[in-house]
Amino acid sequence: MTTTATSPGTEDGPRVHFWAVPDLTGLAFDPLLARLLHEEPVGRVRLPHGDGHAWLVTRYEDVKFVTTDPRFSRQAVYGRSVTRLAPHFIPMEDAVGFADPPEHTRMRRVVARAFSARALAALRDHAQDVMDRLLDRLERHGPPADLMEHVNRPFPLAMVGELMGIPEGDRPLMARWSDAIVSAGASREACERAKSEMARYFTELIGRSHGTGKEFLAAVLADAVDEGSLDEREAVGLAVLIQLGGAHSVRNNSANMVYALLTHPGHLARLRADPALLPGAVDELLRYIPHRNAVGLSRIALEDVEVGGVLIPAGDPVYVSYLTANRDPAVFADPDRLDFDRGYNPHVAFGHGPHYCPGSALARIESEILIDTLWTRFPGLRLAVPEEEVRWQRGALIRGPETLPVVW
Repeated sequence: MTTTATSPGTEDGPRVHFWAVPDLTGLAFDPLLARLLHEEPVGRVRLPHGDGHAWLVTRYEDVKFVTTDPRFSRQAVYGRSVTRLAPHFIPMEDAVGFADPPEHTRMRRVVARAFSARALAALRDHAQDVMDRLLDRLERHGPPADLMEHVNRPFPLAMVGELMGIPEGDRPLMARWSDAIVSAGASREACERAKSEMARYFTELIGRSHGTGKEFLAAVLADAVDEGSLDEREAVGLAVLIQLGGAHSVRNNSANMVYALLTHPGHLARLRADPALLPGAVDELLRYIPHRNAVGLSRIALEDVEVGGVLIPAGDPVYVSYLTANRDPAVFADPDRLDFDRGYNPHVAFGHGPHYCPGSALARIESEILIDTLWTRFPGLRLAVPEEEVRWQRGALIRGPETLPVVW
């Protein structure tokens, strides 16, 4: 049965939930998300910034539908003050995040060159070298130590720097800009200034990379500009988004994985006893961990579209939640349990459809190497404080610990 945007007893549709988005700690799941998934799977929300309300789609099959149906447009979001968590939009105007096919397909095809099987094999070797050096330094430091400082921050920053072709001395700049951009707590001016400075940096880096014949991503983007596959603004927008995802998202996701294992000793013991479980365990951790606060970028309904029995009017913004999709009991048995024996795990932690994360394979490589090498080198690794005393980031779009103190 289809319901319309106007329900009985109201003039302007179903209830709008104001979503204040709490700063949650640990692996706690957002209570509003959990309630909407089970009680109102296509509901309406209003977030702290922007105007009006938006639809929020939470069930797995509905999420897949919205993210692949061309009647929901990312490009149509730009220029609209859609209700959102951050005071600013993360992607730049011409970035792939705001693009729809076929323009999106054209831009993604360029990025795929940097993630070829040969490139990923080389990056895996480099990742192992970087991790070994970081853990050498951690061992010299001795316990107690903060894994965020010694491992989880520098490791993905080094990896995306290698992928992009960023000189090692410039990577702290990237970290500072990324922290400002991927924040719900910083001012709009600070976020936009950081985004502008990062864009200026990548404009210069891509400019220096023309005709070098190298395989790092800045050179790939420079070649695409020379070929006419991208214009300069599109190339810079791609570089900014990949830098943000590769450094910030992987940093927090990998730290969340380590925290999950430190606080699930039975799972950790199984993984150490049977290393063959690692790839599946990483996928289950990706499914289980609520890796972000609220939702990402919305889409706009280009015409009236029915989703999950609800008619969404043309022009309305629509969000999807990959977090709730990964907890949908219609797809995942006992979804709130971390289960390394889960045989069927079609999670959507990296997104779905045209905007599926292009760096997902590299993120998996980094997570596997980090977990495997960390406990091989430090088999007695454990939290240095009670788990309730671990400090978590506040005002963050991507959730993660502020510090992760450990001993061994």
